[in-house]
Amino acid sequence: MAVLGTGVLGSQIAFQTAFSGFAVTSYDISEEALTHARERFAGLVQTYEKDVPGAAGGKAAHALKRITLSSDLAAAVADADLVIEAVPEVLKIKQALYANLAHLAPEKTIFATNSSTLLPSDLKSSTGRPDRFLALHFANSIWKFNTAEVMGTDETDPAVFDRLIEFASAIGMVPIPVHKEKAGYVLNSLLVPFLNAAASLAAGGYADPHDIDKVWRIATGAPMGPFQIYDVVGLTTPYNILLHGDEHARSLAAWLKENYIDSGKLGIATGEGFYSYKPAD
Repeated sequence: MAVLGTGVLGSQIAFQTAFSGFAVTSYDISEEALTHARERFAGLVQTYEKDVPGAAGGKAAHALKRITLSSDLAAAVADADLVIEAVPEVLKIKQALYANLAHLAPEKTIFATNSSTLLPSDLKSSTGRPDRFLALHFANSIWKFNTAEVMGTDETDPAVFDRLIEFASAIGMVPIPVHKEKAGYVLNSLLVPFLNAAASLAAGGYADPHDIDKVWRIATGAPMGPFQIYDVVGLTTPYNILLHGDEHARSLAAWLKENYIDSGKLGIATGEGFYSYKPAD
C-alpha cells in the first residue's frame, strides 16, 4: 500500500500499517519533507517501544524495514492495492492529487481519503474510479486511539467498503462504519465544534487557554483540555478547516495565525503551541 503525506497522521498511518506486517510506501513532495518523515518514524519507534504491548525487543524498529520513502508519486503507487491520502485539508490540493493519481495508479488500486472534514463526494469525480473510492479516517495517536471511520459515497462498491473494514481490523484498528455521508464523520462532528467553542472563548478574551483547559479537565475528568488537543493535532489542520468556514470561523483562523502559527507555534511537533514542549534549560 501507499500513504500520501508524511505529516503527523500520515506518518502514523504508514508506521502502524508497517508495524502490522504490511509493506508501505510513504510519499511526500520533496526530500526535505521526507527528512522530517524519517525523524517522525524514528520517534514513533520510541513511542511504540514504550507504549505498545509487544513492540519492544526490536519489533517496532523492524517495522521501519517495511517502509519505503519516496518523492516520486508514480513509483509510490505503481503496484499499490490501496492508497491512503493524508495531504493538507485543502479541497483543491486533494482534487489535483486525485486527478493525477487516476492516471498513475493501476486499475486495481483502491483510493481512500483520510480527510477529517471533507466529504468523499467532494473528491470522487477527480478519482476516475468512484466505485473504488471512499474515506478511511483515523484519529491522532492511532496506536492508542485506534478508531478507523469508514465512509463511502452513493457510488462506492459495497465490496470495497467491506474490504476497508477488513483492512482496518488487520492493522489493529476498531472499524466504525458510517452508513451515509456526514462532514466530520463521527469523531470530528463531536470534536470540531468543541475546539471551535474553546477558540471562541480565548479569541474573544473571555478566558486564557490554559484556564479553559483547567475548567474542562477538572469539571469533566477528561485527561486533556481543548487547547492541549489542538497541540496534539497540530494547529495547521484546524487553521485550514476554519479558513474555509463562515465569517466567524475565518476570524478564529486569523487569531490562530496571528498569535501562534506566524510565530512557529504549531503544536507538539514544533515544540510549542498553546503550551511549550521544549526541554527546560
